Amino acid sequence: MLDELAVANTELVGDDLAHARRLAMSWRLLADLCFADLLMLVPVAGEEAHRFVVVAQVRPTTGQTLYPSDMVGTVVDEVERPLLRRVWCGGDITEGDATVIGANERIRVQGIPARRGDSMVAVLTRETPTTMGRKLGELERVYLDVFERLSRMVADGAFPFEREELAPAEAPTVGDGAIVLDADAKIVFASPNAVSALHRMGIHAYTTGLHLAELGFEDAAVMAALRARAPVTEEMERGDVSLLMRAIPLLSYKRPVGALLLMRDVTELRRRDRMLMSKDATIREIHHRVKNNLQTIAALLRLQGRRLHSREAQQALEESERRIRSIAIVHETLSRDASDVVPFDEIVRPLVRVVEESVSTPERWLHFAVEGDAGNLPGEVATPLAVVLNELMQNAVDHAFPRDGDAPAGGHVLVRLVRSIDELRIDVIDDGVGLPPGFSLEQSTGLGLSIVQALVTGELAGSMEMRNGEPGTWVHVRVPIAAPRVSLQAG
Repeated sequence: MLDELAVANTELVGDDLAHARRLAMSWRLLADLCFADLLMLVPVAGEEAHRFVVVAQVRPTTGQTLYPSDMVGTVVDEVERPLLRRVWCGGDITEGDATVIGANERIRVQGIPARRGDSMVAVLTRETPTTMGRKLGELERVYLDVFERLSRMVADGAFPFEREELAPAEAPTVGDGAIVLDADAKIVFASPNAVSALHRMGIHAYTTGLHLAELGFEDAAVMAALRARAPVTEEMERGDVSLLMRAIPLLSYKRPVGALLLMRDVTELRRRDRMLMSKDATIREIHHRVKNNLQTIAALLRLQGRRLHSREAQQALEESERRIRSIAIVHETLSRDASDVVPFDEIVRPLVRVVEESVSTPERWLHFAVEGDAGNLPGEVATPLAVVLNELMQNAVDHAFPRDGDAPAGGHVLVRLVRSIDELRIDVIDDGVGLPPGFSLEQSTGLGLSIVQALVTGELAGSMEMRNGEPGTWVHVRVPIAAPRVSLQAG
């Protein structure tokens, strides 16, 4: 939004625009420290600072807002806010009385020039009520003092920092806990939430006037921030407590004169992370064990088949073994990743290889090929699809290239995958003998095709079609991907 407004209405471009963008990403800290709304205004192009447009706005989380409505895009002229032109042209922090934009309520406004080097980028306004309901406490006085220091850094071009290592949503805030340090890195003030965080880490000493290290608290982040003159973020663990710390140097004429240490207790978050990691590892282990069990069952079927004398019984066990192995391949893929989504390509190619190796002999060769990519699929969709694909390939082997009669000694089977936004299409095409006269998919009694139809139309809510090709057979399967989970649950 800031970029669009700036490009359409102002002369803010290039590095100056990038500086304004960084400021808008990091200035919640300022709003929380001053308990007030902040507006960022830039002169309208070609009007010589007679009118300004609000390009960004932030409300405090530590106080009430004067602007419950969004002010971004509002144009303010010098009659309504003469302070804006004075700040833009004079380049100094300036205070004055004004009214709430779009209302008659009197407020106090502080204008802060935002610079990047010698270039004026914007004017920040701190907007507060003219009357304070009570005397300021120590916390408010300290926070306002830190705000004034950071305001001067904004005016000097030292804030925002060019390097920000944390996204705003991840960074600790003033409300999480704040410690103010002087130029010698001694504690000047610790907020109640910061003191509570120290207590949870077993530190109960009186903090004011001491170095962090004297409290037994790791001060590496603060010292690194003062040396680098840039924010430094570290995480410290002590026992069961985890603290995320962000040390922000306070600069005057580019020299460090203190630091602000923000800290967030992330103990519960890290506990949840560990639980998720443990859960992910458990899920992967379950898939691994299921895969091993399925392979064991397949091996038992293979052993049982060798003891049978009936060729029909042997073929039935071989078909069952292949179906089990196709499901095992899915679980093997899921066991490598904690996600419940799998790249179907990693399932298709092993399936094709297994079928090709199991049916090709010196007397009869069959070549399988794969085109396209199905992309990532949920595990509950990938499993029935793997069985479907296995059955269709086996069906091509058994019926397109029969072992008896005048069937050719070899042939080709193509598996084509086409993925769109909301659908997956699978084509299995062979150059065999084709469908028998009068064939009807609906009236087919074969176990393989019955399994395929049940999975495609039942579990996957898809459709299937078979017809003669030129030559051979063409099988066309369409499966919706947009809401596969709903279809499965409904079934």
